[in-house]
Amino acid sequence: MAKTAKASKPYDLVIVESPAKAKTIGQFLGDGFMVRSSYGHIRDLKKNNFGVDIANNYEPEYIIPIDKSAIVDDLRALAKGAQSVWLASDEDREGEAISWHLAEVLGLDAATTKRIVFHEITRSAILNAIQTPRTINQNLVDAQQARRVLDRLVGFELSPVLWRKVRPQLSAGRVQSVAVRILVEREREIFNFEPQSSFQVIGTFTLSNGTQLRAELSKRLANVDEAKAFLESCIGKKFKITSVETKPTTRTPAPPFTTSTLQQESSRKLGYSVSQTMSIAQRLYELGLITYMRTDSVNLADAALSAAAEEITQTMGADYLKTRKYKTKTKGAQEAHEAIRPTYLNRKKVDLAPFEQRLYDLIWKRTIASQMSDAKLERTTIQLSADNSDLHFTATGEVILFDGFMKVYSESSDDESGEVSTAVLPHVSVGDVLRYNDITSRERWTLRPARYNEAMLVRRLEELGIGRPSTYAPTISTIQQRGYVTRESREGQPREYKILQIKNGKVVKDTRTELYGIEKNKLFPTDIGMVVNDFLMENFNNVMSYDFTANVEEQFDEVAEGKLQWRKVIDDFYRPFHVQIDKTMEVSHKSNGERVIGIDPASGKQVMVRIGRFGPMAQIGDASNDGEKPRFAALQHGQHIETITLEEALSLFALPRNLGQYEGLEVVIGIGRFGPYIRHNNKFVSLKKDIDDPYTIDLETAIERIEQKREDDRNKVISTFAEDENVQVLNGRWGPYVTDGKKNARVPKNVDAAKLKYAECVAMLDEVPDKDTKRGRGRPLGSKSAGKSTAGSKTTKSTASAKSTTKASAGKKTKAK
Repeated sequence: MAKTAKASKPYDLVIVESPAKAKTIGQFLGDGFMVRSSYGHIRDLKKNNFGVDIANNYEPEYIIPIDKSAIVDDLRALAKGAQSVWLASDEDREGEAISWHLAEVLGLDAATTKRIVFHEITRSAILNAIQTPRTINQNLVDAQQARRVLDRLVGFELSPVLWRKVRPQLSAGRVQSVAVRILVEREREIFNFEPQSSFQVIGTFTLSNGTQLRAELSKRLANVDEAKAFLESCIGKKFKITSVETKPTTRTPAPPFTTSTLQQESSRKLGYSVSQTMSIAQRLYELGLITYMRTDSVNLADAALSAAAEEITQTMGADYLKTRKYKTKTKGAQEAHEAIRPTYLNRKKVDLAPFEQRLYDLIWKRTIASQMSDAKLERTTIQLSADNSDLHFTATGEVILFDGFMKVYSESSDDESGEVSTAVLPHVSVGDVLRYNDITSRERWTLRPARYNEAMLVRRLEELGIGRPSTYAPTISTIQQRGYVTRESREGQPREYKILQIKNGKVVKDTRTELYGIEKNKLFPTDIGMVVNDFLMENFNNVMSYDFTANVEEQFDEVAEGKLQWRKVIDDFYRPFHVQIDKTMEVSHKSNGERVIGIDPASGKQVMVRIGRFGPMAQIGDASNDGEKPRFAALQHGQHIETITLEEALSLFALPRNLGQYEGLEVVIGIGRFGPYIRHNNKFVSLKKDIDDPYTIDLETAIERIEQKREDDRNKVISTFAEDENVQVLNGRWGPYVTDGKKNARVPKNVDAAKLKYAECVAMLDEVPDKDTKRGRGRPLGSKSAGKSTAGSKTTKSTASAKSTTKASAGKKTKAK
């Protein structure tokens, strides 16, 4: 960060978290104010010894990370020369803690320093905040410290246990581990699910006036024999309308967005991940376009209600207006904020990138719809049956009489498309006679429990009272980064089903194929995630309890309200927890998810699956048996330790496969750390993902892949030089570049790479800085710290301990007061 020049005129200093927010606020305050960013947190807990002095009543030990030292120096200089300092971090516990840390580090008096808060970045909100400053709310700071200290103690105490008892380099967290538990339990429900088939019957009928009606049989039939018997009973029969029921109904709009509902709806409608949604929402907030994006409130300010009423009346008419005041019902809702809404409701479109505009549009529509009239619909149900039949067909339709809020927005769900059916049924009367055009019975299966996507997991965490708006996105990101969960899509598997139809007075049976189990952006727990979960459930079931995690959140809320002392909350948890840690280290056995699945018929040795150093694997034999080394094979994508069969495990040992010879040399198929490959002439060629199966690929296809790789390599080389064979001009992913095998230099766009001379290439390579191994692999001398926090980030990782800090200000240990 460049040094900030001192102002020549008197000024007040306003400190916010991000540069984008600083720029927007600076436009409203004028020349008398200087607005600067802290780039998120400026202090963090030390990395060594927990960063918490347990013996001294859990005193947090804070340091200024090296990558924040220059920022702190600049802020100190500006604060020293300012008439007043205003702390304007976000209006939540994390934001309050940032302001407190700033006051501590900058030497400000927390009792008198001006703290301003606002839930939207507009001129009126900022000026009003300046007129009504307050001081730092220590209760909110303590609640944030309690969460940070408790999470640090849990993580730093549990992780070494996992290293010893499961596998090195693992980690655990108070909220993250419980989130993994939710996913593991659902995965096992799916493992244990046994689908049951039944037969659905659908018929198309024609009225006397030629109008058609499609209806479904009121019950599913148990098996193919029942389905066949029913269809045979319909042959030649006429059907009559037995009842017609019409009911008026209404639909009401969903309330404005909270953090949780925004994440869920953004996932359903836009396909954004939770972290994407929050990143875009933060930018919209910092640009002054929406209100604060971390909230569990559905309340709208009176000014917003008036603006919505004006927008609706002017654009759609008074009939579409119905002012509503929503009340927050979320258990343990935090500080009173507004719901997420546009700051200016008369701005439907703003000048944004398309992906930002889509999220803004979603927020605008949801807010406006929440203040609109109910939709009025008419729902009609028609029943028809054949003579002397106990079963009847049912047709249901909906007609929108008045669209109301649906003119703007309809909420979707995880199970439905969100689109309202507007199918219009024909006018019929009881006793009307119909003839069938087609009656078809199709085999259907019960649906297995649905895997969670990110939005569904957020909703479940919220239902259980686990976490708060600011924790959902980092929690879901963390469990994926740790390798406990993967987010992926799967194409599904083929399955045969039976179908019966009436054709030419007979029932005709056919067998067809469908794809089932199609997954899109779902969360799958990995084998290591399941093993870690099982270990924690066995040894720390109290910490993994949903109730415990929710109760801790409630205690944090009570700390924020001044009803509980935060150190007591920590002490009540930590003392028994530490005893539990010691006991587990002493008595718990090592856990790697080992499962014996049978005997290898070829060798007579035991076959097992377990977690190994590089992940889940199958093993034949044991090192203790007659001194012969066991054989190992990695499990493939989609295979699980809990469900893999003996046959599937044994097939893994079919590799490496020798396909034969090409050019007098062997062609071998194998699987390595980076996936399946072809080995030929001591060179490796990767198989094509989702096309080549290493267990079935033939020699002809393998030769095609080898020749294609040779062609690619030939096209990659633009020039070589007799002076030094290591110096080459190559085609790369981002265009031509020069390399000597150690350094790379990009060829400028205005230079013809094919005409470069050897001396020119050497000169280009000489301009590339040598890699500095002391500063970090691959980072050039003089480069900025790679750990610099992003704008608006609320979590800043320490890049060094106090011992490695080079500046006095960065190395000085400070304590919470």
